[in-house]
Amino acid sequence: MNNLLVASNAGIPLFIIEKKSYANWLNTQSQRTQNWLQNTNFSEKGLALLPNEQGELAQALFVVSNINDYFACGDLIKQLPQGQYLLNSEKDHHSAICFGWLVGAYQFDRYITNKSDKKFATLAINNADIVDNATKAAQATALTRDLVNTPAADMMPTDIAQATQELAAKFNGKVKQIIGDELLVHNYPTIHAVGRASVHTPCLIDLTWGDETNPKVTLVGKGVCFDSGGLDLKPASGMRYMKKDMGGAAHVLGLASLIMSHNLNVRLRVLIPAVENAVSSNAFRPGDVIKTRQGLTVEIDNTDAEGRLVLCDALTEASTENPDVIFDFATLTGACRVALGTELPGFFSNTEELATDLSISGNESKDPVWRLPLHKPYNDMLKSQVADTLNSAASGLGGAITAALYLQKFVSCDIPWVHFDVMAWNNRNLPGRPIGGEAFGIRAVFNYLEKRYA
Repeated sequence: MNNLLVASNAGIPLFIIEKKSYANWLNTQSQRTQNWLQNTNFSEKGLALLPNEQGELAQALFVVSNINDYFACGDLIKQLPQGQYLLNSEKDHHSAICFGWLVGAYQFDRYITNKSDKKFATLAINNADIVDNATKAAQATALTRDLVNTPAADMMPTDIAQATQELAAKFNGKVKQIIGDELLVHNYPTIHAVGRASVHTPCLIDLTWGDETNPKVTLVGKGVCFDSGGLDLKPASGMRYMKKDMGGAAHVLGLASLIMSHNLNVRLRVLIPAVENAVSSNAFRPGDVIKTRQGLTVEIDNTDAEGRLVLCDALTEASTENPDVIFDFATLTGACRVALGTELPGFFSNTEELATDLSISGNESKDPVWRLPLHKPYNDMLKSQVADTLNSAASGLGGAITAALYLQKFVSCDIPWVHFDVMAWNNRNLPGRPIGGEAFGIRAVFNYLEKRYA
């Protein structure tokens, strides 16, 4: 993303306006420009290139439906000829435009042999702060996407740990790991149970950053590097994109990147239980009972409900420090996708004020999030005849809610907590959002945290 967005007041004028403002803008232009747009049958949407008398590019026009949409300009960087363009638009929209410009350049080409040599255009804006903020947000999004897009063969627990180490080193953070059978020694039994069948050793990754006297903010991310479903094996169609089941880990690392790059006044902790849910002779089984780190016993109803198992031990550990707030991210349930579709992340919270503020922050940052209820009567669906709780309800109805209720059992009731159930994947190409890994909700959470702790 270097040199794609620069702080400068030089370049070919680039006008970005909403369609409703097009007629007024056109009336302020020269007769030559008006004639050109009319004679080229410009449809009042998309890109128009305007020449001078010598046939050289004199200015560019881009008309959008909603200029406040952070992805409205997501395809623009790929459409403009190479060169430097000076942004002309209302200042209130510059942050959205710059973010969309940068994420539009995203490509995951790690495994492409003959890479494209296309050179992108550069956008200039005479505001270094907006350039800096947009670059940090786009880099966090790219980090999340890259981690999710990487095939499981190259994104196992050791690889997530390496990515965490690299991020921590960039911002002077610290990383510790508890690996393999040490998880049992240090009392993380559910993380160990889910990951023990894999040749890729399970681990708990623990990143810390910031002054220890600052308010504590803890992030927990589901790091299931590949989910076969375990002994309750997924069908081939359900397994095809399970490389993305570590999307929660990718999200918290992207969010951590935003927090650390902006140097928020917090003491940040990131916990990632990283495992592969594989099938082997020592895989955990339906009907097994596991005693969790907190002490509750859990009966395994389904081995494909493994994400909440690795999260529950991590959430118990997160609660020990009594942080100001805990956010967890997980690609947890298909039920949430049924309720909200793939492009709107659902969240649950045990704190009304936090939930309200987070929804507002999502709207402000054009990163919408939708609250779902922690409907307590559904706890009855998690009752076990032989243990304190089931790991999943027999019925898939309300499955996102019962999953969240299970997690809530492992968070201290006096700690504000938010659980995100995300897709982590784009199923269709949209401006600035190619098919593949995607970050949902991290800008919303960062906006909330920045207002609280900047």
